[in-house]
Amino acid sequence: MLFPVLAIAQDDDTKDSTKVEVKEQLERRAFEGASLIENPTNVLFDKNTLEVQMQHRFGLIKDKNSLAGIYGDGANIRIALSYAIHDRLTIGYGTTKNNRLQDFFWKAALLRQTRSNSMPVSVTYYGNFAINARPKANFNLVQDRYSYFNQLIIAKRFTPELSLQIAPSISHFNVVDNTMRNDMVAIAFGGRYKISPQTAIIVDYSQPLTKFLLNNPPPGISFGVEFATSAHAFQIFATNYSGIVPQQNYMYNTNNGFGKGEFKPFGKGGGDFLIGFNITRNYNF
Repeated sequence: MLFPVLAIAQDDDTKDSTKVEVKEQLERRAFEGASLIENPTNVLFDKNTLEVQMQHRFGLIKDKNSLAGIYGDGANIRIALSYAIHDRLTIGYGTTKNNRLQDFFWKAALLRQTRSNSMPVSVTYYGNFAINARPKANFNLVQDRYSYFNQLIIAKRFTPELSLQIAPSISHFNVVDNTMRNDMVAIAFGGRYKISPQTAIIVDYSQPLTKFLLNNPPPGISFGVEFATSAHAFQIFATNYSGIVPQQNYMYNTNNGFGKGEFKPFGKGGGDFLIGFNITRNYNF
């Protein structure tokens, strides 16, 4: 009768009762929304999150009798939906007024920043496929309508207030003018600094690197403010990009925000800025 009791009472020396497995915690999101003015961010939302995006660009501020471009010509708008089919993967679709661009896009988290800094940055891949849906008379072949964009986003949340990202990219158009190249390599820099729990100053700079034979596209410069809640993000800013879809901006931008050879935001040869805003709303299912 004593043998079973003694057997149950024995300690198992093979187990270390002091060993506790600790799960690595992810750092909070570096940015509030999936876009930082003109470029995507590293942000992916929780599985089964639907994001509704509305992006608008007015006409140029310097146009006369246009109320800072609000009444001016050349306004552009894009409406898009994206859905998180996994915490690391989002897919979406957008439609843009100019050139009637229909873009199908996806975003995947490759690496995610951790609170312990064992992984110091987040690395995210963003890509899209766009179709120019103007009438057939504008194209010789169906594939002439197609363009592509691929970008690697490296982001870091340095402090609760400061987040930065750098994003090399390549844009491709199947058909371009003979003075251009089909591929454009570029790099973007962006950042956000929170000045209150719901308000932040945001900046975004995009530098094309590939050179054309004529009329190289000027870099993109954007700056503004962001107001965010748990489900909304509203950005209002000044920018010299009006294309909204990334490859359209990198390849075909003609608005010179800097001026020729030096920073002249409102001087001769520059000042081609416009007012824009981005609105996003998230729905969790």
